[in-house]
Amino acid sequence: MKLRQMPAFLATTALVSALCASSLSAAELRMSWWGGESRHVATQKALEACGAKHGHTVKGEFTGFDGYLEKLTTQLAGQTEADIIQVNWPWLPLFSRNGDGFADLRGLKGLDLSQWNEADLESGSMNGVLQGIPVSTTGRVFFFNTTTFEKAGVPVPTTWDEVFTATKTVKEKLGEDYYTFNAVKETAQLVTTLVVVQKTGKDMVDPKTNQVAWTPEELAEGIEFIGKLVEAGVMKSQKQEASDGNVNLFEKPEWAEGKIAGSDEWDSTFSKYADPLQEGQVLKPFPLLKIEGGTTEGVYRKPSMVFSISKRTEDPEAAAQILNCLLNEAEGIDALGTSRGIPASEAAAARLGNEGEPQVREANAIVMASSGPTVSPFNENPEIRGIFLDTLEEYAYGQLDAQEASEQIIDGVNDVLAEFN
Repeated sequence: MKLRQMPAFLATTALVSALCASSLSAAELRMSWWGGESRHVATQKALEACGAKHGHTVKGEFTGFDGYLEKLTTQLAGQTEADIIQVNWPWLPLFSRNGDGFADLRGLKGLDLSQWNEADLESGSMNGVLQGIPVSTTGRVFFFNTTTFEKAGVPVPTTWDEVFTATKTVKEKLGEDYYTFNAVKETAQLVTTLVVVQKTGKDMVDPKTNQVAWTPEELAEGIEFIGKLVEAGVMKSQKQEASDGNVNLFEKPEWAEGKIAGSDEWDSTFSKYADPLQEGQVLKPFPLLKIEGGTTEGVYRKPSMVFSISKRTEDPEAAAQILNCLLNEAEGIDALGTSRGIPASEAAAARLGNEGEPQVREANAIVMASSGPTVSPFNENPEIRGIFLDTLEEYAYGQLDAQEASEQIIDGVNDVLAEFN
């Protein structure tokens, strides 16, 4: 096994943990999470190692993602939740709208928060209270099939204007059944959001008012942009997608053949889209395309998940020690590896070095380097997402124009947000 030298910040973290451990008695803790078999194995090893290091016993409670929300909801209602809890980021408003659903992590001495930047900590906060520490950070990047553009003799686009120009050449050289981009369902919503955020510099939800931050005119411009992409043949319409059976992009033969040459996807999903490509097709991650006059790159960056500590735990500092070990100390970092993505903790990222898929690391580096406002977890509220997607579908079928669609989305989203005020 290759030995790693402990960096200075890890040594400091270890010293702080050792000092804290000396003042704590052994605790019996529980930790709950969802995941697949590899994550279960890695987490159990990490808990065993961290428990042994700090003199605590930690029992793991794990399952798949399906049913986890219902289980956690029941446990919180019955006050039987685990001491350390893996929480899906969009669930924070459901469980802690006022910042009092979980323990305030800033108040725990055993947790070294200096390993996260303030933007990451803000994303795990509700009402200004740190309710969950980001385990890893994910975001949207553009994947382009470079082979398609090379065959057409045009460079991969770096701006939306270049997309429109490249599309004309691609269709002329390769055929009308070639498309340079894809945006359906969730991706259509996120591309619409991307355009509006780039123009305004504002996330959809204003954190001060908890209402939609965009005007109907600003949102309408983003919706119209989706229409322009369809009209120019950059991508298929929602009608075409429906007639094709609404098949997932990575399952489409046109994607495998390079006839659909790009999309906006999560950085961590690179392999899901690269693996189906036919031999000779090359997929690469690229920075977000920017519209003319944009004020920001508008990156959609968020915690993939957070770790929280129960406000009812009998040993909050012991739980903080274990949590800190999992995310910041050598024993936890080595055991967990990249089982939850590329870690958001600077200590973990530095220790793991180049572990993980190189294209995923490249895509994640693009996400982390890109600019944009802090994204509200309300963006992924199921009811809000449903309103957005259903309205975009009505627009695609000509039942609403862009202005009517924007007004319908804003009214519907504000109604949902009002429930949380």
